Amino acid sequence: MRFMKSHKCYDIVPTSSKLVVFDTALQVKKAFFALVANGVRAAPLWDTEKQMFVGMLTITDFIIILHRYYKSPMVQIYELEEHKLETWREVYLPATFKPLVNISPDASLFDAVYTLIKNKIHRLPVIDPVTGNALYILTHKRILKFLQLFMCEMPKPAFMKQTLGELGIGTYHDIAFIHPDTPIIKALNIFVERRVSALPVVDESGKVVDIYSKFDVINLAAEKTYNNLDITVTQALKHRSQYFEGVMKCHKMETMETIVDRIVKAEVHRLVVVDERSSIEGIVSLSDILQALVLRLTSSEKQVQ
Repeated sequence: MRFMKSHKCYDIVPTSSKLVVFDTALQVKKAFFALVANGVRAAPLWDTEKQMFVGMLTITDFIIILHRYYKSPMVQIYELEEHKLETWREVYLPATFKPLVNISPDASLFDAVYTLIKNKIHRLPVIDPVTGNALYILTHKRILKFLQLFMCEMPKPAFMKQTLGELGIGTYHDIAFIHPDTPIIKALNIFVERRVSALPVVDESGKVVDIYSKFDVINLAAEKTYNNLDITVTQALKHRSQYFEGVMKCHKMETMETIVDRIVKAEVHRLVVVDERSSIEGIVSLSDILQALVLRLTSSEKQVQ
């Protein structure tokens, strides 16, 4: 916690990085194609009239459009094809769009983690209060990687040697999952209704065989196959890039140190917790880990001292 409070968001911003910004006058479909073309998961939205950033466009928006407007493979999704971002935001989903949550480069990393977790968001734009320019988009992944880089120089908190089971970090009840033959449209409905960011794919024996994440959904835009969402998850995942290394798993008896190391090295957003038969037991996400490391465990460790 002290480490996070003594470093600013500016410290984590790379010297050189690409930031994609969309004007709200851009067509919805073009915006999603541009996310794919630039290999990014989210982009700040700029309103030229107001001369300010008004929100973020993320893969979740793409999922919400498909979930809400998909009828059948025979019917074109007009809302995706025709509308501009501003029309869609203001007319179709006004309730979904909250004011833009952002942070100043001079704010502490502790404030950044707190803001991400409190607002239940995964992306936090760093905006310069003087110029109004967006500098970077902070994510759980980037913060945890930064923290891990400096962990070797810090005194190790005792909880890093405790196991996941002992610390009770992660979700272990009522886990949302799908099967290899689940249609994509059903998976999208679960994303929206359960507000989860990934769905483990489980076979008939209960074994975890794959994972379908929100990020995989953007492939539907890349392949221009979003007009047929009746295909199965297995068929959709055939399009996944050759870099996919399989589901990253962990066990309840592994230490927090091992878990942090694995999730940072693998550059994934979550680990699926399995038993010795590879059956699903739970999910531990980056936000679970950051919440525990920075907000929960450090304060309880302080009380012990």
